[in-house]
Amino acid sequence: MKSRNAATQAKTIRPAQCLKRVPILDAAAEVFCREGFSGASIDEIAEEACVSRQTIYNHYREKETLFVAVVADVTARANTALFAALAAFPDKPENLREDLIAFAVDLNRNCLYNQDGKFLRKLLQSEGPRYPHLFEAWREHGPCKIGTALGAILARLHHQGLLDIPDCDLAARQFTALINADLQMTTLFGETPTEAQIRGSAEQAVDMFLRGYGVRAEPVL
Repeated sequence: MKSRNAATQAKTIRPAQCLKRVPILDAAAEVFCREGFSGASIDEIAEEACVSRQTIYNHYREKETLFVAVVADVTARANTALFAALAAFPDKPENLREDLIAFAVDLNRNCLYNQDGKFLRKLLQSEGPRYPHLFEAWREHGPCKIGTALGAILARLHHQGLLDIPDCDLAARQFTALINADLQMTTLFGETPTEAQIRGSAEQAVDMFLRGYGVRAEPVL
């Protein structure tokens, strides 16, 4: 009779039986999102990826290292979408309100509320308080990069005379908070915001942002 360890090994080392191998980081992301850090096992990740348990250890040594690599990988993908949205913002906006709304919609739809964004939020909510050290890559390359890049755009708009912003870094954080304010309750229960909700949230956020930082016309005497 096979020992329990041998049976487990036979279960996980079975690439020939898999229809398709999945990249280890993608498989690990799926398992971590479903089971959490403490509930996930290397055996389950190996089975999801259709690789051997030893293959994962050869690449990542331990579960903690693998988790950190997953967070860094998802954050990098999210940043790619973020910088695509930033690059699409016009250098010289002709209709600032509509351009900011379009940017907010793009940011929420393709960066914050896509699959990667949902994954990061779920892990942060469930594992962040218990394992804050596992999210150092996210803190360094996630919110910090968003704030810096968005702050640069707002600074440009300020120098062009389109906005009046004394602190562009603060304004960037406020802008991000405003476009998310009406969507947080929806995502709290695992739902994905609709296009109408994303658009409506963007319009309300931009209107409030412009009330605070828009350039007011000089009164005609």
